[in-house]
Amino acid sequence: MNESHYVNTAFEDVRHTDNSVRKNYKVAFLFLLVVVCFSIYVLKLFSLQIINGESYRKQSVRISSTITTITPQRGEIFDRNAQLPMVINTDSFAVDMRPGEIPSDHFDTVATKLAEYLGISKSTIDNKIPKRIRNSFSPIEIKTNVSFEVISNIAENLTDLPGVSWRNKPVRNYVETGSICHVLGYVGNITSEELNIMFNSGYEANSVVGKTGIERQYDSLLKGEPGTISRTVDVHGRILNDKPVVTPPKSGKNLILTIDSRIQRLAEKALGERIGAAVVLKPASGEVIAMVSYPYFDANVFSTDDYSLQYSKLANDKDKPMLNRVVNAEYPPASTFKTIMSTAMLSEKVFPSEKKIECPGRITYGDRVFRCHVGVPGHGWLDMKNGLAQSCDVYFWVIGTDYLGVDRISSYAQEFGFGQSLEIDLPAQATGTVPTAQWKWRKYREKWLGGDTMNISIGQGYTLATPLHVANMMAMVCNSGKIYKPHLLKEVRDPSQHNEVVMEVKPEILHQSTVAPEVWKEVQRALRYTISDGTAVYPMHNTTVQIAGKTGTAEVNGYGKDHWHSWMAAYAPYDAPVEDQYVVVVLVEAANKWEWWAPYATNIIIQGLFNDQTFDEAVDALKFRYLLNQQAVQGGRRE
Repeated sequence: MNESHYVNTAFEDVRHTDNSVRKNYKVAFLFLLVVVCFSIYVLKLFSLQIINGESYRKQSVRISSTITTITPQRGEIFDRNAQLPMVINTDSFAVDMRPGEIPSDHFDTVATKLAEYLGISKSTIDNKIPKRIRNSFSPIEIKTNVSFEVISNIAENLTDLPGVSWRNKPVRNYVETGSICHVLGYVGNITSEELNIMFNSGYEANSVVGKTGIERQYDSLLKGEPGTISRTVDVHGRILNDKPVVTPPKSGKNLILTIDSRIQRLAEKALGERIGAAVVLKPASGEVIAMVSYPYFDANVFSTDDYSLQYSKLANDKDKPMLNRVVNAEYPPASTFKTIMSTAMLSEKVFPSEKKIECPGRITYGDRVFRCHVGVPGHGWLDMKNGLAQSCDVYFWVIGTDYLGVDRISSYAQEFGFGQSLEIDLPAQATGTVPTAQWKWRKYREKWLGGDTMNISIGQGYTLATPLHVANMMAMVCNSGKIYKPHLLKEVRDPSQHNEVVMEVKPEILHQSTVAPEVWKEVQRALRYTISDGTAVYPMHNTTVQIAGKTGTAEVNGYGKDHWHSWMAAYAPYDAPVEDQYVVVVLVEAANKWEWWAPYATNIIIQGLFNDQTFDEAVDALKFRYLLNQQAVQGGRRE
């Protein structure tokens, strides 16, 4: 019995011990659970207040405030003289609607009345404010470029127009129109695609951005910083406090361009209504003094109500008025390329410049006959100077195929900047083409032929360049082997600091050639001889300034008889330091009836540039008035 008692007692102790252990585990578990929960709570609190506190504070402000953007004044654009602006801002208004403030059964009535005041259809408002968002209290822009008179009419009838408001929204006004449009570009409302890219740079859904030209290239400088008007609202967006918090906007920077408006107008009139391009360049700095492309457009049409229609008409015009032919159109450089051929020949010492080659008017290569532009009996015996002056195709065919070869020709073309970006400060530019055997195989899966070398030796075939490339080619001759990066921006000024200059563009070398100085001297003399005794002796005759340069006529397919691209690439004064020289290049497309106008236009530009003359004064000084009366120079192809 005692033994049984002891056994029962032992079991009872074990049971109590087990229960105690279980209780201790439960207590420990509950304690641990409390600690874990508390820790999670503390961590979450830390995250909300410390780590993400600023984000939630901003969100709370957005929830409790409505912020209206104040559009800043966009910077103005001036020519190099910085006196009168080429682009300004005109005061105008934008009209908004807050649909949530309009009783639902009155929306159509209010929309119809507002459409009448604004001169638009009611469907325009319906498209901007569909039924699904008519409870919103956020302002929705209905129309921009609204006049003060229209705003006055709306204000007088505001009791009938609940939810309607207006704000100042300046409109871009292009004071200088015509060919400068390709330089300046134009602005427009930001697209959703642009906003996705530019949102982190301070752009918003109602931002106005540059679309082309300088307006786009330097949009970040021009746009300024928007201001804000902040008001307290409820959860539905209704304004609770009439006292706003205002942050004033900051105006954009003013830009001073390298363009000289007088020379721009001179070059524009010299080219006339001929599809083509003209460019005036300072070789010692890369400054672009004039950039003309015809046809052109009026950038002010993009501020009108029928913006989409105007854009469609311009974009579908067969003459491509929105194309900047100076930097974005590629052409065979034709005989202007013989400048590069002469430099390569002299630098490589493959053929003496004084040694002559006979031009019988044609040459047989393989199974083809290549004819010089003068035909039989040809130019006769010519050295390099006269080969360049007479633009003899046979001379350069022989030099190209028998002495230089495609690789060396292509290498020197690249030395002159052909086939690559010239890095001008515009948003788009063509690079041109410098063909090689490898290039032809990659592009066409065809072998390079001797006829291809014949073609590139006279700037034809696959070789392509923009007028700016040709201008840079001539600038390299002026600079004896240096090309400066062409640029359109001269200075940046801050209107809030009394128009103080905050940035000045310095000349930047784009390429430095290894060609010897004596080679450049001989090429310069040959180019001067080309003007004084060569093919362009009459149209380029000028008694006030010595000119050097090279003509060019490019044969192109698809235009028929009497249609060729006409080139003139020149610089002056020939006998002046490079700091005082200007390069002028004119290209008249084959789309025009042949008239060999490029050298005449170039001479008019040079005459007006150096004698401070208008187009008409330059024409009369050069005795070219009869040409304008005839509207064309009669005759066949000329080199």
